[in-house]
Amino acid sequence: MKTDEAYAGRFDGKTHLLPVRIYYEDTDMSGVVYHANYLRYFERGRSDFLRMAGVNHTELQNREKPMAFAVIAMDLRFKKPARIDDALVVHTKYHAIKGVKLHIDQIIMRGETEIATAQVTAVCIDFNGNPQRPPKEMVELLSGYFSL
Repeated sequence: MKTDEAYAGRFDGKTHLLPVRIYYEDTDMSGVVYHANYLRYFERGRSDFLRMAGVNHTELQNREKPMAFAVIAMDLRFKKPARIDDALVVHTKYHAIKGVKLHIDQIIMRGETEIATAQVTAVCIDFNGNPQRPPKEMVELLSGYFSL
């Protein structure tokens, strides 16, 4: 295992699992995770899914026509509070690429308990912010992970 893979989680079938420990810095004064931090955990899950599937952000940025991703929609639901010292797991599934859009479902779990869920739509963009179709090689890398 490469060193960076040790930090990027693992796949269980088509679902990427990323462990996240809750630290004091993640919480408010009551020891509960501050709501905006869930966005960070979900972002890490999506990024590490791509990394483990072979899609490298640095390579995308260094292409002749650089590209990146932008979230254009997210339906976020908070189910239970996460607290300091919790060991959570971010579950990430990419469902499809349709045109410029990537459709992703995510769940943050503490053991068997759902903490938060997100349905995410992201788009591939150029560095001017214009939507563009993802590169063919990226679609091919991800196609084996799509969950319908």
